[in-house]
Amino acid sequence: MSAGEPTRVQPEVDRGLDLKRAVVGRPLASDELEETLLRKLIALPIFASDPLSSVAYATEAAMVVLLAAGVAALHLVLPISVAISVLLAIVVLSYRQTVRAYESSGGAYIVAKENLGTLPSLVAAAALLTDYVLTVAVSVAAGVFAISSAAPSLAAYRVQLCLAFIVLLTFANLRGVKEAGIAFALPTYSFVAVLYVMIGTGLARCAVGSCPQAVVPHPLPAGAGAVGVFLVLKAFASGSAALTGVEAISNGVSAFRPPQARNAARTLTAMALIAITLFLGVSFLAVHMHARPSETASVLSQIARGTFPVGSPGSLLYYAVQALTFAILVLAANTSYQGFPRLAALLARDRFFPRQFVNFGDRLVYSNGIIVLAGLAGALIVVFSASVDSLIHLYVIGVFTAFTLSQLGMVRYWRRRREAGWKRSAVVNAVGASATGLVLVIVIWTKFLEGAWAVTVAVPLLVAIFYGIRRHYRRISRRLRAGAAAVAAAPPATNTVLVHVHQLDEATREAVWFARRISHGEFRGLYVYGSAPSGSDPRGRWWEVAGPSPLEVLPAGESHADAVLEYVWTLPRGESSFVTVVIPEQFKHRSLRSALRRTEFRLKLRLLDEPSVAITDVPVVEDESGQVSRPERAVCRVLVSGVHAASLRAVRYAETLDLEDVGAVFFAFDAEEAARMRRDWRSAGVTLPLEVVEAPYRDIGDPLREYLRGITAEPGTIAAVVMPEIVVHGWARLLHNQRALYVKRLLLFEPHVVLASVPYQLP
Repeated sequence: MSAGEPTRVQPEVDRGLDLKRAVVGRPLASDELEETLLRKLIALPIFASDPLSSVAYATEAAMVVLLAAGVAALHLVLPISVAISVLLAIVVLSYRQTVRAYESSGGAYIVAKENLGTLPSLVAAAALLTDYVLTVAVSVAAGVFAISSAAPSLAAYRVQLCLAFIVLLTFANLRGVKEAGIAFALPTYSFVAVLYVMIGTGLARCAVGSCPQAVVPHPLPAGAGAVGVFLVLKAFASGSAALTGVEAISNGVSAFRPPQARNAARTLTAMALIAITLFLGVSFLAVHMHARPSETASVLSQIARGTFPVGSPGSLLYYAVQALTFAILVLAANTSYQGFPRLAALLARDRFFPRQFVNFGDRLVYSNGIIVLAGLAGALIVVFSASVDSLIHLYVIGVFTAFTLSQLGMVRYWRRRREAGWKRSAVVNAVGASATGLVLVIVIWTKFLEGAWAVTVAVPLLVAIFYGIRRHYRRISRRLRAGAAAVAAAPPATNTVLVHVHQLDEATREAVWFARRISHGEFRGLYVYGSAPSGSDPRGRWWEVAGPSPLEVLPAGESHADAVLEYVWTLPRGESSFVTVVIPEQFKHRSLRSALRRTEFRLKLRLLDEPSVAITDVPVVEDESGQVSRPERAVCRVLVSGVHAASLRAVRYAETLDLEDVGAVFFAFDAEEAARMRRDWRSAGVTLPLEVVEAPYRDIGDPLREYLRGITAEPGTIAAVVMPEIVVHGWARLLHNQRALYVKRLLLFEPHVVLASVPYQLP
């Protein structure tokens, strides 16, 4: 098929039976993305669970600080809570404007990048990434602390429980945003409902003069210090954890159903109203019920126990509060599971983050971001032993940094656009920026020595890493562009074909047949003296397999691979001179482990670093009868991923093969990508015919195998796959998607398929 309409390959029918399908669910095609968009009722528990859940620990965080001045100072938590609520209202009002101005994504990174420049945007991104990781760690740790308050016997297993819940959250989010929202909606709304019942009951009893009193087991020791400005500001900074998570809605506007901006703004408003009323209610009851921080029971648990005492008709509601607090705190981490992967994808699109983070998984979610977030949060849980008090000091700095930069960016936005009412909008965002900037200074000032220094170090370090990643991608891009010109200018290429000979088995016979077909019959064998198994020296019978083609006997060097490499080094190589090393591998069983232990595997690894060497693997797996089919013809396809130097060199190599049917194939994840590839292919003037195959599930595995099986279905036909492979070294390997390695593993045991890797080495 030529470069016309793309063919479409479905996933294999048995795919739903494997473990991945059972855990994650069936794959979704790219054109099903609209079906995953969220209604407001589902979006609220997904994006707002973090600020809603903060009522479980924000009041207590402020009280822990105030306790240093004695129990009498705890009453100050109520005016501090009012100030925090006002701040939350200001931030939400500011973000409503941001969401309406940026209908696709109004996150701090995008706003700062477009209005303040690259460096401020990267500071905002680094701050948010650290905050998202901390949100998962703090939320899960606080949730486990809540449940251990009701069941003290679980306290010894906090770390294990935290890790288990992180795993559950990860699996839930890998199944997709919509499914996660449906699963999280019931506990989130139940938590809101039961807290309103608790607050309403407590307020009603206080109103009639019988305010319940909290029982405080194992209270934290009170200090005897004075109530000063620094102490109040420090308590305010700790309680400001109530504002974490507001950013997630503006980052996730694209996940809402149309009209996206309006629905996101309304969800923000609903979140703010619920969070403020719950937060103020809990703070009021904490003061009037004389609750105080404890080693074994959270302040919220004490309020619930006092409101619904044991033996009362509502005593079961205490356990409902604890269970739902635990649930909402664990689920609050879901806000980060939405924010972190989306922000990582935005950074990856701009080449500041590894490109793998931009890839959609099977369920149309950014799977790589989800998995990395879970790993980082789990590491924090282990390092800090799931201690909320220790983790909370690292909190808040990131989110207020992002708040401030985002709102400053919006002030610049309004001044540049000067639309109707821009002055009022600019004032709103300026007030928001001033308020959050002031809080940021307070947080750094009051918490620096208690752990906040780690975040202030991490943010600039991340920014430096972002710049390093972009530098790498730019260097690679320039090299590939310049290399494409060199490939185009080179004269017609030649190809020297070598067959690595270990013993004379069926794989060697097929390798010799293939070498003869691609080389006009002119090839030679390479045998490292003494490397054959005992009694199977191939020298005596080489002529039976290869006829007059010579067999070079190489002296054994320091290693088998060294002997072959020393011979390859004697041959001319360059843009117009290729050397093909055909490596036969005979397998009795399909065992990847045994394949990795072979001498051939080490040889292939060493050859990857050799310029203009094509490593051609000819694997043969015996069938149940112990027989193998004889090849009669070979069809060559170059597996391309773009029009660049690596692909063009692979095309040039394929043109040296003495095969009649040679073409290129590209697997497109969507129609836009397919059209772009056809356009680039024509613009580059490549004469090799290009076939475009749809891979709507964003994985080339099944489409590639089905495509090749369509070729090998004809008896006696071998599919020769030529694959360009970009080779980098050191830490830079982490920035590339390892697609070549995936294809090698995928096709190693695929019947009647020969894979030729054409490396393109980069510094």
